[in-house]
Amino acid sequence: MHVDKLVVVGQGYVGLPLAMRAVEAGFEVVGLDVDTDRVKRLASGESFVADIPTDRLGRALATGRYHPSSEYADAEDFDFCVITVPTPLRDGTPDLSFVEEAGKAIAPYLRAGCTVILESTTYPGTTEELLRPLLESASGLRSPGDFHLGYSPERIDPGNRSWRLENTPKVVSGMDPAALARVDGFYRRLVERTVPVDSTQVAELTKLIENTFRQVNIALVNELTMLSHQLDIDVWQAIEAAATKPFGFMPFRPGPGVGGHCLPIDPCYLSWQVKRRLGRQFRFIELANDINHEMPEHVAQRVMAGLNRSGKAVSGARLLLLGLAYKPNTGDMRDSPAVDVTRRLRELGAEVRAVEPYAAAHHLPEGVLTVGLTEREIREADCVVVITDHDVFDYPLVERHARYIFDARNRCSGPNVERI
Repeated sequence: MHVDKLVVVGQGYVGLPLAMRAVEAGFEVVGLDVDTDRVKRLASGESFVADIPTDRLGRALATGRYHPSSEYADAEDFDFCVITVPTPLRDGTPDLSFVEEAGKAIAPYLRAGCTVILESTTYPGTTEELLRPLLESASGLRSPGDFHLGYSPERIDPGNRSWRLENTPKVVSGMDPAALARVDGFYRRLVERTVPVDSTQVAELTKLIENTFRQVNIALVNELTMLSHQLDIDVWQAIEAAATKPFGFMPFRPGPGVGGHCLPIDPCYLSWQVKRRLGRQFRFIELANDINHEMPEHVAQRVMAGLNRSGKAVSGARLLLLGLAYKPNTGDMRDSPAVDVTRRLRELGAEVRAVEPYAAAHHLPEGVLTVGLTEREIREADCVVVITDHDVFDYPLVERHARYIFDARNRCSGPNVERI
């Protein structure tokens, strides 16, 4: 009996969960990654992705159908290939070099009837205009016709215990109806529901719409926060009151900025493409970026002002930051606003200590001492700054012993607390 062979290029936050789910669905899976150290760790049963516990990785390895590798030769005779490599920005311009390298490297192993799917977030047109020519030129095959090509945006939300790969609806697309059917059939084996769309460009735009929606609405409440502070109005109470409306409103909450791959980067792909193709500015995105980029400076200035009111200069002050990851209950440091907050406070002369139970030490900001959340650390801090509200933090302990708390996440209460 033939077992379909899947190659997943990239074994990070997106690729590893996909590889694990595919093994569980019965595929033979090669997890390709150019990081040889990462491959060795996976082969030894060590997971570095919080959503994939070590025991789940161990079960996948025990099947004999999961093969971490850094050699593209192991992709030979694949039936499906999913590309899940990073797509960062470089000076405001999309950097698709990882997609290009993956396309060139996998192309020699294409064969008639195989399927290639791009999941990396990118601008509309990438699958057809960039990836397809790379695959065709190196393989001698054509799409549509000889092989199937499609796009399906990743919807991984690190740390989300409710919505996982298998129960999150999966948008799927293909270069032609045959490719769409092939892509749709593949994901139907992995997830509960697929959402077919007419073209790869529609699927690519779908992902950008999702994250632009979040970026713009977060910027809206962040600007409201700054203005409400000056007006002396409790924006948090106003948001929670508005959230009681059962229709026409969705609550977004303020914070110290936005992080991760999606929000700081993905909307910029859309504005870049609009400017490149249409010569126009996407004003909502650019304004939202400006507002959200202001938030780390706003936090630093509010902390400094709060210290000043108590007669303490920020220069020489001892600060204890709670949480450095970009979102709660993960160690994901990608573009975390806490890094900018930390840098600004240190530039103002503060001594910064941090409690970060999830992120690896080598990912943390330079010059920051990591400590445990103890009564002594809290008492000795001139200010405790809640940046990322991990659930494991003992907030009542902080409230009891902190002199002054600046809370960017609305987790603390009491007379010594100032909220963002």
